[in-house]
Amino acid sequence: MISYEFPLNEKVRTWLRLEDLFARMNYFLAGELSVEHHVALTTLFEIHEVASRPDLKSELLQELERQKRALASLHNNPAISEQALDSILNVIEQAAASLLSMTGKVGMILRENEWLMAIKQRAGMPGGTCQFDLPSYHYWQKQPTSVRRGNLKDWLSPLLPISDSINILLNLLRENGRKLSFTAHRGSFQQMQGGRAALLLRVSLRSDLACIPELGANKYAINIRFIIANYEAKSSLFEQDVPFDLTFCTLTS
Repeated sequence: MISYEFPLNEKVRTWLRLEDLFARMNYFLAGELSVEHHVALTTLFEIHEVASRPDLKSELLQELERQKRALASLHNNPAISEQALDSILNVIEQAAASLLSMTGKVGMILRENEWLMAIKQRAGMPGGTCQFDLPSYHYWQKQPTSVRRGNLKDWLSPLLPISDSINILLNLLRENGRKLSFTAHRGSFQQMQGGRAALLLRVSLRSDLACIPELGANKYAINIRFIIANYEAKSSLFEQDVPFDLTFCTLTS
Protein backbone atom coordinates (compact mmCIF):
# COMPACT_ATOMS: atom_id res chain seq x y z
CA MET A 1 0.00 0.00 0.00
CA ILE A 2 1.03 3.59 -0.65
CA SER A 3 -0.42 6.32 1.55
CA TYR A 4 -0.75 10.01 0.68
CA GLU A 5 -1.43 12.57 3.40
CA PHE A 6 -3.31 15.78 2.66
CA PRO A 7 -3.35 18.52 5.34
CA LEU A 8 -6.51 20.59 5.42
CA ASN A 9 -5.21 23.74 7.10
CA GLU A 10 -2.02 25.78 7.16
CA LYS A 11 -1.10 24.68 10.68
CA VAL A 12 -0.91 20.98 9.82
CA ARG A 13 0.73 21.82 6.48
CA THR A 14 3.58 23.51 8.37
CA TRP A 15 3.89 20.58 10.80
CA LEU A 16 4.19 18.08 7.95
CA ARG A 17 6.79 20.17 6.16
CA LEU A 18 8.89 20.40 9.30
CA GLU A 19 8.48 16.69 10.05
CA ASP A 20 9.81 15.89 6.59
CA LEU A 21 12.71 18.32 6.93
CA PHE A 22 13.75 17.07 10.36
CA ALA A 23 13.64 13.46 9.10
CA ARG A 24 15.87 14.40 6.15
CA MET A 25 18.21 16.30 8.46
CA ASN A 26 18.60 13.32 10.81
CA TYR A 27 19.21 10.95 7.91
CA PHE A 28 22.05 12.95 6.38
CA LEU A 29 23.43 13.98 9.77
CA ALA A 30 24.08 10.30 10.48
CA GLY A 31 26.16 9.99 7.29
CA GLU A 32 29.93 9.96 7.11
CA LEU A 33 30.63 11.83 3.89
CA SER A 34 31.10 15.58 3.58
CA VAL A 35 28.52 15.67 0.77
CA GLU A 36 25.97 14.14 3.17
CA HIS A 37 26.75 16.80 5.73
CA HIS A 38 26.38 19.43 3.02
CA VAL A 39 22.82 18.20 2.42
CA ALA A 40 22.24 18.20 6.20
CA LEU A 41 23.35 21.82 6.43
CA THR A 42 21.21 23.02 3.52
CA THR A 43 18.28 21.15 5.09
CA LEU A 44 18.97 22.98 8.35
CA PHE A 45 18.58 26.24 6.45
CA GLU A 46 15.20 25.06 5.16
CA ILE A 47 14.11 24.11 8.70
CA HIS A 48 15.15 27.56 9.85
CA GLU A 49 13.03 29.21 7.16
CA VAL A 50 9.88 27.22 7.95
CA ALA A 51 10.28 27.27 11.74
CA SER A 52 10.84 31.03 11.86
CA ARG A 53 7.11 31.66 11.42
CA PRO A 54 6.33 34.08 14.30
CA ASP A 55 3.33 32.23 15.73
CA LEU A 56 4.68 28.67 15.48
CA LYS A 57 5.93 28.38 19.06
CA SER A 58 2.77 29.78 20.67
CA GLU A 59 0.62 27.66 18.34
CA LEU A 60 2.43 24.49 19.41
CA LEU A 61 2.17 25.40 23.09
CA GLN A 62 -1.56 26.03 22.79
CA GLU A 63 -2.18 22.75 21.00
CA LEU A 64 -0.08 20.77 23.49
CA GLU A 65 -2.06 22.29 26.36
CA ARG A 66 -5.35 21.52 24.59
CA GLN A 67 -4.36 17.89 24.08
CA LYS A 68 -3.13 17.62 27.65
CA ARG A 69 -6.53 18.77 28.97
CA ALA A 70 -8.43 16.47 26.64
CA LEU A 71 -6.32 13.44 27.56
CA ALA A 72 -6.38 14.20 31.29
CA SER A 73 -10.18 14.00 31.19
CA LEU A 74 -9.84 10.32 30.26
CA HIS A 75 -8.55 9.39 33.73
CA ASN A 76 -10.69 6.72 35.43
CA ASN A 77 -12.00 5.54 32.07
CA PRO A 78 -11.96 1.70 32.30
CA ALA A 79 -11.23 1.42 28.56
CA ILE A 80 -8.02 3.45 28.91
CA SER A 81 -4.71 2.26 30.37
CA GLU A 82 -3.81 4.65 33.20
CA GLN A 83 -0.12 3.87 32.74
CA ALA A 84 -0.18 4.63 29.02
CA LEU A 85 -2.22 7.78 29.62
CA ASP A 86 0.18 9.06 32.30
CA SER A 87 3.11 8.31 29.97
CA ILE A 88 1.78 10.41 27.09
CA LEU A 89 0.78 13.22 29.47
CA ASN A 90 4.33 13.26 30.83
CA VAL A 91 5.75 13.40 27.30
CA ILE A 92 3.46 16.35 26.48
CA GLU A 93 4.50 18.19 29.65
CA GLN A 94 8.18 17.72 28.88
CA ALA A 95 7.72 18.94 25.30
CA ALA A 96 5.86 22.04 26.48
CA ALA A 97 8.55 22.77 29.07
CA SER A 98 11.25 22.50 26.38
CA LEU A 99 9.35 24.92 24.15
CA LEU A 100 8.94 27.39 27.00
CA SER A 101 12.68 27.23 27.68
CA MET A 102 13.45 28.47 24.17
CA THR A 103 14.56 32.08 24.40
CA GLY A 104 14.63 34.71 21.69
CA LYS A 105 13.46 34.20 18.13
CA VAL A 106 13.46 30.73 16.64
CA GLY A 107 16.72 30.01 14.84
CA MET A 108 18.51 33.04 16.28
CA ILE A 109 21.71 31.01 16.69
CA LEU A 110 21.88 30.68 12.90
CA ARG A 111 21.09 34.30 12.13
CA GLU A 112 23.81 35.49 14.51
CA ASN A 113 26.46 33.28 12.84
CA GLU A 114 27.85 35.29 9.91
CA TRP A 115 29.71 32.27 8.54
CA LEU A 116 26.52 30.21 8.35
CA MET A 117 24.58 33.08 6.85
CA ALA A 118 27.22 33.48 4.13
CA ILE A 119 26.84 29.79 3.25
CA LYS A 120 23.05 30.06 3.33
CA GLN A 121 23.14 32.96 0.90
CA ARG A 122 25.46 31.17 -1.50
CA ALA A 123 23.54 27.87 -1.18
CA GLY A 124 20.54 29.58 -2.75
CA MET A 125 22.50 30.01 -5.99
CA PRO A 126 23.11 27.14 -8.45
CA GLY A 127 26.62 25.86 -7.72
CA GLY A 128 27.12 28.72 -5.27
CA THR A 129 29.02 26.69 -2.64
CA CYS A 130 31.97 25.70 -4.85
CA GLN A 131 35.33 25.82 -3.08
CA PHE A 132 36.46 28.99 -4.89
CA ASP A 133 33.31 30.80 -3.71
CA LEU A 134 33.53 29.64 -0.08
CA PRO A 135 37.06 28.46 0.77
CA SER A 136 36.25 28.46 4.50
CA TYR A 137 33.33 26.13 3.86
CA HIS A 138 35.62 23.91 1.76
CA TYR A 139 37.97 23.78 4.75
CA TRP A 140 35.08 22.77 7.05
CA GLN A 141 34.07 20.00 4.66
CA LYS A 142 37.60 18.58 4.90
CA GLN A 143 37.44 18.32 8.69
CA PRO A 144 36.95 14.91 10.39
CA THR A 145 33.42 13.50 10.35
CA SER A 146 33.13 13.87 14.13
CA VAL A 147 33.87 17.61 13.92
CA ARG A 148 31.33 18.26 11.19
CA ARG A 149 28.66 16.15 12.90
CA GLY A 150 29.31 17.86 16.23
CA ASN A 151 28.88 21.29 14.64
CA LEU A 152 25.66 20.24 12.91
CA LYS A 153 24.24 18.88 16.16
CA ASP A 154 25.07 22.12 17.94
CA TRP A 155 23.31 24.18 15.26
CA LEU A 156 20.30 21.85 15.23
CA SER A 157 19.92 21.52 18.99
CA PRO A 158 18.00 24.79 19.63
CA LEU A 159 15.33 23.67 17.16
CA LEU A 160 14.74 20.19 18.64
CA PRO A 161 11.90 21.26 21.00
CA ILE A 162 9.93 22.20 17.89
CA SER A 163 10.63 18.81 16.31
CA ASP A 164 9.62 16.94 19.48
CA SER A 165 6.36 18.88 19.82
CA ILE A 166 5.41 18.36 16.18
CA ASN A 167 6.12 14.63 16.42
CA ILE A 168 3.83 14.33 19.45
CA LEU A 169 0.98 16.25 17.84
CA LEU A 170 1.22 14.45 14.49
CA ASN A 171 1.27 11.07 16.25
CA LEU A 172 -1.87 12.02 18.17
CA LEU A 173 -3.46 13.28 14.97
CA ARG A 174 -2.70 10.11 13.00
CA GLU A 175 -3.74 7.78 15.82
CA ASN A 176 -7.07 9.58 16.15
CA GLY A 177 -8.10 8.53 12.66
CA ARG A 178 -11.29 6.96 11.31
CA LYS A 179 -10.62 4.73 8.29
CA LEU A 180 -13.26 3.92 5.67
CA SER A 181 -13.04 1.96 2.42
CA PHE A 182 -14.34 3.31 -0.88
CA THR A 183 -14.06 2.84 -4.63
CA ALA A 184 -13.44 5.71 -7.02
CA HIS A 185 -15.50 4.80 -10.08
CA ARG A 186 -13.59 5.54 -13.28
CA GLY A 187 -11.00 7.41 -11.22
CA SER A 188 -13.32 9.93 -9.55
CA PHE A 189 -14.79 10.11 -6.05
CA GLN A 190 -16.91 12.61 -4.18
CA GLN A 191 -18.36 12.53 -0.68
CA MET A 192 -20.38 15.15 1.13
CA GLN A 193 -18.95 16.08 4.52
CA GLY A 194 -22.02 17.42 6.27
CA GLY A 195 -19.95 20.04 8.06
CA ARG A 196 -17.61 17.52 9.72
CA ALA A 197 -14.07 18.85 9.95
CA ALA A 198 -10.85 16.85 9.68
CA LEU A 199 -7.32 18.23 9.94
CA LEU A 200 -5.67 15.56 7.81
CA LEU A 201 -6.89 13.09 5.20
CA ARG A 202 -4.91 9.96 4.32
CA VAL A 203 -5.57 8.17 1.03
CA SER A 204 -4.16 4.63 0.84
CA LEU A 205 -4.20 2.42 -2.23
CA ARG A 206 -2.41 -0.62 -3.63
CA SER A 207 1.07 0.07 -4.92
CA ASP A 208 0.39 -1.84 -8.15
CA LEU A 209 -2.20 0.75 -9.19
CA ALA A 210 -0.29 3.19 -11.43
CA CYS A 211 -2.15 6.27 -10.28
CA ILE A 212 -1.88 9.04 -7.72
CA PRO A 213 -4.65 10.94 -5.91
CA GLU A 214 -5.41 14.63 -6.31
CA LEU A 215 -7.62 15.91 -3.52
CA GLY A 216 -9.79 18.93 -2.95
CA ALA A 217 -11.68 19.22 0.32
CA ASN A 218 -13.59 21.58 2.56
CA LYS A 219 -16.03 21.05 5.43
CA TYR A 220 -18.84 20.35 2.95
CA ALA A 221 -17.33 17.94 0.42
CA ILE A 222 -14.32 15.81 -0.51
CA ASN A 223 -13.33 15.40 -4.16
CA ILE A 224 -10.63 12.93 -5.22
CA ARG A 225 -9.36 12.37 -8.76
CA PHE A 226 -6.89 9.60 -9.48
CA ILE A 227 -4.33 10.65 -12.10
CA ILE A 228 -2.19 8.33 -14.21
CA ALA A 229 1.31 8.13 -12.71
CA ASN A 230 3.17 9.21 -15.83
CA TYR A 231 6.60 10.85 -15.52
CA GLU A 232 6.68 12.34 -19.02
CA ALA A 233 3.26 13.00 -20.54
CA LYS A 234 0.67 15.52 -19.39
CA SER A 235 -1.38 14.21 -16.45
CA SER A 236 -4.72 12.61 -17.31
CA LEU A 237 -7.48 10.83 -15.44
CA PHE A 238 -6.98 7.17 -14.52
CA GLU A 239 -10.28 5.95 -15.95
CA GLN A 240 -10.54 2.71 -13.99
CA ASP A 241 -12.20 1.82 -10.72
CA VAL A 242 -9.78 2.46 -7.85
CA PRO A 243 -10.40 0.83 -4.45
CA PHE A 244 -8.84 2.89 -1.66
CA ASP A 245 -8.95 3.62 2.07
CA LEU A 246 -9.70 7.11 3.29
CA THR A 247 -8.72 8.03 6.85
CA PHE A 248 -10.14 11.12 8.55
CA CYS A 249 -7.67 12.37 11.17
CA THR A 250 -8.38 15.03 13.76
CA LEU A 251 -7.21 16.12 17.21
CA THR A 252 -9.27 15.82 20.36
CA SER A 253 -10.83 19.16 21.23
